[in-house]
Amino acid sequence: MRVFVTGATGYIGSAVVDALQRASHEVVALVRHQEKARRLADRGVDSAVGTLGNPNTWRTQASSCEAFVHAAFEPSPKGVEIERIALETLIDLARHAAERGPAVLVYTSGIWVLGPAPDPVDETAPLAPVDLVAWRPAHEQWVLDAGGGALRAAVIRPGIVYGGSRGIVSDLLASAENGLMRIVGNGENHWPLVYDRDLADLYARVVASEDGHGVFHGTDGADEQVRAIADAIAAHRPHPPDIRFVPIAEARAKMGPYADALALDQRIRSARSLALGWSPTLHSVSGNIPRLFEELRRGRARREQDQQDS
Repeated sequence: MRVFVTGATGYIGSAVVDALQRASHEVVALVRHQEKARRLADRGVDSAVGTLGNPNTWRTQASSCEAFVHAAFEPSPKGVEIERIALETLIDLARHAAERGPAVLVYTSGIWVLGPAPDPVDETAPLAPVDLVAWRPAHEQWVLDAGGGALRAAVIRPGIVYGGSRGIVSDLLASAENGLMRIVGNGENHWPLVYDRDLADLYARVVASEDGHGVFHGTDGADEQVRAIADAIAAHRPHPPDIRFVPIAEARAKMGPYADALALDQRIRSARSLALGWSPTLHSVSGNIPRLFEELRRGRARREQDQQDS
């Protein structure tokens, strides 16, 4: 299929582009700058240069596609409004594509829409989003309601993504290198995690499968405790960093509602994803610390090289 991907150079989106290419799909990537388009072109990826909130800059290129993967979010005060604009256009494009033949629309949500889940829950669980993502369930439903006929509509809820040089876990690794790791709360909560390349494979499966409609969780099911992750990272440093557990009230004063999201205790299962044949290759942050430090180093080196080349 020909697949339009928003957020194609972001943390999740860049891994999705790689997975789609491995699956022999053609990719059209939405990027902000011509330099990013040039780098993607070197990898055989077509690009639309534009912004998420101005669909006129990418509608024409996207209209040539049969599949649409929304993996972007603009972290600004207008982020939710911009996403509504982008989703309205993506839904319209997907419906027009479905008039020509089978089409698919995939929306990226997240497991924080589930709220606290101290006991394991899967895709059938009711939603109780934390304040940070209180707007997401409505967007999920908007996408799901668009499905029907030749259009498959899917929502993927990734867990906390690790791997490479970006994301929450990579920030912990970098903090350990600097000698101080801060953990929101007492660290006894569990994070639902997923390796970036495994998550990207789930997207590729949802795009390709006739059963790729509805809600899919992207988590490895390992139920790792945050304190155990921090201890494992610290143990692999030649000079172990200090680990400070920040009271939730103090963290909330500095970080706002993001603090409550980080402190969630969640055990999330991905039953519908596994039914598609998805099988995560990694099931542990704690058991792969040397690998993750190496990926962090390589990712930094690539960014430095990109800055030199631009």
